[in-house]
Amino acid sequence: METILKAVNICRSFRINETTTVDALKGINLEVEKNKLVVLRGRSGSGKTTLINILGALDRPTDGSVIFDGNEITGLSDTRLDKLRRNEMSFVFQSVALIPTMTAFENVEFAMRMAGVPYSKRVARAKECLVRVGLEKRMHHRPGEMSGGEQQRVAIARAISNRPKLIFADEPTAALDMPTGLAVMGLFRELVHSDGLTIMMTTHDTAMMEQCDVVYTLEDGKITDVKVNDITDDFSGGSQCRDE
Repeated sequence: METILKAVNICRSFRINETTTVDALKGINLEVEKNKLVVLRGRSGSGKTTLINILGALDRPTDGSVIFDGNEITGLSDTRLDKLRRNEMSFVFQSVALIPTMTAFENVEFAMRMAGVPYSKRVARAKECLVRVGLEKRMHHRPGEMSGGEQQRVAIARAISNRPKLIFADEPTAALDMPTGLAVMGLFRELVHSDGLTIMMTTHDTAMMEQCDVVYTLEDGKITDVKVNDITDDFSGGSQCRDE
């Protein structure tokens, strides 16, 4: 399998004051294969969010390198990193981070507008993405008129709108109940299987980990375990994330 993301000896330190430094990450090495659903797991403070921020070019390591799609990105300028995140990566957050005054359609369309996609293309693509996540009947509703699961699906539609190579998701199911969280994981698996995406997410929920291809365990800023799950996908019944 082809590697899309690689971390080489990633370290990240934070200065607390003039005499105290905290080492959040300590020599992280990992590889993410294309078309896989990968989890970073660990307790609060283990370093998983710090690591996903560095891998997603939202932060820079104190030491080490990040290689994305065959290119070393650690030393890129802020402008080039902005372009990379805008065109080749996407993010799904626990808080969903939708604009409350915009409809689901407008939230997805706005993300493409910021990326410079022409109007006609972004309108068609926004509708396509919302249908893809099962929200064709809710695309003109605002976030406050939707359930938590529906809001997260809008966030996923927004994330896939620019056809990224890699999606990062930080605790995307933490605020959802178990059935809704599993439905979101089912959608993630379908996007990986059918759309050729690669997804890396953080979680501490064991049930969600069982739906992933690879699970990296972090403790005190180090990877202490790697587990590969044997998962057989069956999408003959279509997406489970559909409108009732």
